[in-house]
Amino acid sequence: MADENDKSAKQARGARDDRLKSALRENLKRRKMQARERAASADLSQNDDGSLNEGAVGKTGDE
Repeated sequence: MADENDKSAKQARGARDDRLKSALRENLKRRKMQARERAASADLSQNDDGSLNEGAVGKTGDE
């Protein structure tokens, strides 16, 4: 009888561990995607507000 309880406890722990692993993996994927989106939007915002000297290339000021 004690063997049956040990087996069921191990199975329950194994199932819980699998659920936790899966949840952690999904959380990591979600956080990586959020970080990529933030980095991409930060790059776009630098281009939009002109903080990068894009227009200065090729201009000599002798107009």
